[in-house]
Amino acid sequence: MIRHFSFAALPLVLLACSADNATGQNRAEAAGKPFKTEVIADFDAPWAMTFLPDGRLLVTEKAGELVLFDPRNKDKSWDGKVQVGIDGGPRVDSAGQGALMDVVLHPQFKDNGIVYLSWSEQGAGGKGVALGMGQIVERQVQCVRAPCPPQAMLNGFKTIFRAAPYVDGNGHYSGRIAFSPDGKYLFFTNGERQKFDPAQDPKATLGKVLRLNPDGTAAAGNPLAGKGFHPAVWSYGHRNLLGLAFDKDGRLWEQEMGPQGGDEVNLIKPGANYGYPKASNGSHYDGRDIPDHQPHDGFEAPKVWWNPSISPAGLVYYSGDLFPQWKGSLFLGALSGQALVRVKLDGENAAKADQWDMGARIREVEQGPEGALWLLEDGGQGSQGRLLKLTPAK
Repeated sequence: MIRHFSFAALPLVLLACSADNATGQNRAEAAGKPFKTEVIADFDAPWAMTFLPDGRLLVTEKAGELVLFDPRNKDKSWDGKVQVGIDGGPRVDSAGQGALMDVVLHPQFKDNGIVYLSWSEQGAGGKGVALGMGQIVERQVQCVRAPCPPQAMLNGFKTIFRAAPYVDGNGHYSGRIAFSPDGKYLFFTNGERQKFDPAQDPKATLGKVLRLNPDGTAAAGNPLAGKGFHPAVWSYGHRNLLGLAFDKDGRLWEQEMGPQGGDEVNLIKPGANYGYPKASNGSHYDGRDIPDHQPHDGFEAPKVWWNPSISPAGLVYYSGDLFPQWKGSLFLGALSGQALVRVKLDGENAAKADQWDMGARIREVEQGPEGALWLLEDGGQGSQGRLLKLTPAK
């Protein structure tokens, strides 16, 4: 049984709980899956997860809840009421595509206990995506009977960055977070908020990949700051960026939802313009055409794209040993595609490799400490929101 408490419109709480094909073409599902799937837990519309050094998981849920979950104790339940410490935190606006979104550990988490969260919120001018940080603190508490989970909370939680500008609507927040391999920089995605033009607006952070310092300030030396752009902008011309991951050589990969068709995996290059809404391999939902990416059109084309759409969500670079044949691949979930997708990398090139039907909307993919692949179902449109663990079939 998972015990967790909401902080949607309330102070943030953290708590303990028990327990290969041509680009542009979809690959047919393989006759059999090379992995077995174990259901570990069921969450309420989960959005993202990250592993702690001790093997526990932090899981965010759409409505604004953060759960500390130990998959090794999934069959245990706790007796006695757990008093949960509360200390600051975001006010989550979960309407539409809004949510408590990504959760990422500080590179020195073992020493400082700091975690980063992103979320959608109401603010001046409308709604937007924000970024914050706080320190996990756990204390043992007295329960009616032992064993008893510790009290856990985020201390000193503060907002360190907000997208600009805030606008009306409930879509395309993005909100993915990734630290550079050297731990010096934090990369943060801001969706174009279904407003199209902001993705090309130099003053807005919408439709952009941003490079920040760990404290949320714009990093020095960003490639477009001297050209009139917002000082945090690293790349632009994006739509709804829902995955960020560095490979072993320090390349930054990103996936985003295109319009009607045109979902993308991109290699992010500093200062590059990825074209949206001036170029896309998809079309507007009302049927209006968007010019396809063409050589020498001034825009950075995707390395991989899908038409029809799969609605990609989550992204991880696989570096584990449990699936040695997949080492060096990207994995992403598919929402409308209800699939787990593998993309093969070869230096700066990428190609589709596998697509497995999972029978549910896959929101998040993560690599576990032992090299297993962990998935979160979306929890909407027929999906339960389950946490799945994938290990080799043989």
